[in-house]
This record gives sequence, C-alpha cells and structure tokens, in this order.
Amino acid sequence: MSDLPPPRERVRVTSSRRGASPLRVRAAARDIDEQTALGDVYLEGLMRAQLRLSLAVLALTLVGLAALPVLLLLVPATRSTTVAGLPFAWLVLGVVVYPVAWVLARWYARASERIEADFADVVEDP
Repeated sequence: MSDLPPPRERVRVTSSRRGASPLRVRAAARDIDEQTALGDVYLEGLMRAQLRLSLAVLALTLVGLAALPVLLLLVPATRSTTVAGLPFAWLVLGVVVYPVAWVLARWYARASERIEADFADVVEDP
C-alpha cells in the first residue's frame, strides 16, 4: 500500500446570513493610498464623473449664451417691447440671465457633492 494519508471528508458550510464568514475585505482607500491599479480605477471613475458633469454644465451654458442673440434678434426692438419701462434686451440680459446662472451653479454644486459622497461611500472601510 501507499504511505499517503486517507482522504478527508469534505464538509460544506453554508449560511443564509450575509457576512457570516469573516472575509477580509481590502479597503478601497488603501488601494488608493498605495497607488495600486485598482486605486487608479477608482480615481479615474471619480475624475470621469466630474468631467462629465463639468462638460454638461459647460454645454448648457454655451447653449444658453448662444440662444441670447437669437432671442434678441427674434424680438424686434420697438417701443412695444418694453416691460416696466425697460427694453426687452435689458430685461433679458440684466434680470433673466442671473437667476438662470444661479440655478445652473446650484445644480452643479449639488451634483458635485453627490458624486463626492458616492465616492466616499465606496472608499470608506466596510
């Protein structure tokens, strides 16, 4: 006969509870700090999301600014186009543009904070 030990029986341990097995999960923050390939993927995802948001805001701003001359050309500058004694062009340029810019800036800030919060949730230790 051979000198090999007899084969041991296999036992499968299962649990319906999540986290029943103490798995060692490597924290994403550690991957980022150690500049591993996975950490680079996390950072590239964050930068890609920030770039996508910035380009969306830039596109909306450019479309809005390009629409202003078209709007002012479509509305003729006559006396009937005054509101509260102000010409329509002044009203649009002096009153309407600023609230629109504020709303766009507020949307950008909230979306940026949401992106950073999602990234922080991924990076934090489990």
